[in-house]
Amino acid sequence: MTRITDTMIERSAEFVWLTGSALDQHRMALFTGGGSRRSARAALDAHRTDDGGFAFAVEPDVKGPDPQPISAMSALEILDEIDSFDQPTAASVCDWLSQYTTGDGGVPDLLTTIERYPRPPWVEAPPQDRGGLLTTARITGLLHRHGVDHPWVEGATAFCRDAIGRLEATHPYEVLSVNVFLDHEPDRDWARSASKRIGELVRDTGLVLLDPANPEGIATPPGYAEREFTFACDFAPSPRSLSAGWFTDAELRTALGHLASEQREDGGWPIHYRLWNPAIEQQARPGFTLAALKTLRAWDQAV
Repeated sequence: MTRITDTMIERSAEFVWLTGSALDQHRMALFTGGGSRRSARAALDAHRTDDGGFAFAVEPDVKGPDPQPISAMSALEILDEIDSFDQPTAASVCDWLSQYTTGDGGVPDLLTTIERYPRPPWVEAPPQDRGGLLTTARITGLLHRHGVDHPWVEGATAFCRDAIGRLEATHPYEVLSVNVFLDHEPDRDWARSASKRIGELVRDTGLVLLDPANPEGIATPPGYAEREFTFACDFAPSPRSLSAGWFTDAELRTALGHLASEQREDGGWPIHYRLWNPAIEQQARPGFTLAALKTLRAWDQAV
């Protein structure tokens, strides 16, 4: 079943040309088969800081010139997407992360410098004496995916394995990062076993909305927007992901059909998390649109 069409892509591109940043537009150009990786990389490099981190709203909700671990995570995701993930850049990011790594081997999701600049009113820096799984897991998974050789990776991997092994309560954003780690952790037997347990936790605790037509069927997690739900294809954005095994074919078809149906008249996809400033919706929607297109394409190509 084809869920992504040329018309859908054309409308999405028009939306990004109208509303997207330079980086968003370079990403869309690459997605549509044109563009230049070198130019996309240059646009991303504009978000780098002199000390090896990333800032300047590469993560739309994180403003200002001070680098943050979660911004480094977003930058590494884009490097992966545009096929520009290289050892020198990754090593520089690891060097930067090493400055803020806690005794458990992880990094906090945000540093206290987040408080200097505009931010969502509910966002505060977490305790700085412990790592955050949301950021550490996704970064480490991407580093494993690309075979990055750096001393930081070993300690971060141990942190992720320990934290995932002890996980009894979680939330969707954290699970999305855990899935990236599990998809690329070198010990495949351990990763498959851990993924099975996390999938059972997701289903048993109602973190996934399996029937988009019945949003009253589950409650949104604490801190999420009133109708901010996570669907099967959010947890499994590719058929190659271990998390694809959490769901039946019918559940995934339903989720993907719902995702395709969410394209708006302007060509973009909506965001459902809590908005804290009118500018954020325009700044974040191009990235959400690209993410939706990537998921739909990944599943269509598997048919």
